[in-house]
Amino acid sequence: MLDYGSSKGFRLIHMYELLNKGQVLFKEQLVQAFGITEKTFQRDIDDLRTYLCSTHFDEGEVSIKYDRIKGGYYLVRMEREWLTNQEVLALCKILLESRAFCKEELDPLVDKLVTQASPDARHEVAEIIRNEKFHYVPLRHGQALMDSIWGLSQCILKSEYIEMTYRRGDGATGVYPLKPSAILFSEYYFYLIGFMADELRDYPIIFRVDRIVSFRGMGEKFHVPYGKKFNEGEFRKRVQFMYSGPLRIVTFEYSGHSVEMVLDRLPTAEIIKEEAGVYTIRAEVYGDGIDMWLGSQGDAVNVLD
Repeated sequence: MLDYGSSKGFRLIHMYELLNKGQVLFKEQLVQAFGITEKTFQRDIDDLRTYLCSTHFDEGEVSIKYDRIKGGYYLVRMEREWLTNQEVLALCKILLESRAFCKEELDPLVDKLVTQASPDARHEVAEIIRNEKFHYVPLRHGQALMDSIWGLSQCILKSEYIEMTYRRGDGATGVYPLKPSAILFSEYYFYLIGFMADELRDYPIIFRVDRIVSFRGMGEKFHVPYGKKFNEGEFRKRVQFMYSGPLRIVTFEYSGHSVEMVLDRLPTAEIIKEEAGVYTIRAEVYGDGIDMWLGSQGDAVNVLD
């Protein structure tokens, strides 16, 4: 017998934990386990229902219902609060493919996602990703990133200047006073996007988060007019391989097999004309990353301007 019968608080917490895990509460089992009467069990269910109604704004958002077929009580959540099995699997796949986190951060993150699947599907999801998770190869930098991402995001939210010690790819380090603007993820790495505090450059500068040795908020806030606020979505459309630099317009001809691939790669691209399978395309981009991509296309691309 569970030693909860004499303490209503412990009994309610235990029942709520079972419901949150997706289990069904059977009256006969819990009456016997708790050493309580059926009326006491029913009052406990009513108290849990009252609690859920008082802590959720929308009626029916989370509720306890009775399943006549199974003969027990279960917790119902609206879909917006409860990830579907398909969503959990897709998110796990994206995390594993990204290789963004070290094993120490990835494993608990994936495990927590799996628990968001329905109880009867958790084993299936875990089995589907088991091999991929076992053979997961993190990036060579081996850095834990979540604390840095959170700390930098707090400075961005508060519009606070930071002083950052940064290690470049060649191993040299430098100290940068910066106006942090955004955290983005692209092709394996998290990046900090910001503007130099001295304002000598009017375009955003890009730093890999794993190369940030240390940073601190300087306690001083900067102000950006609403019309000039950094727009992560618009920036992402215009940057290739996270190479910083001034805004540019490029025009080129494309004669490859899939112009759709070009338009997906360059969200700002527009087709100016098409003749005999050759597309003339113009795109607005930041920096020199576009040169790397154009060069990788070989004879399929002819740069005009």
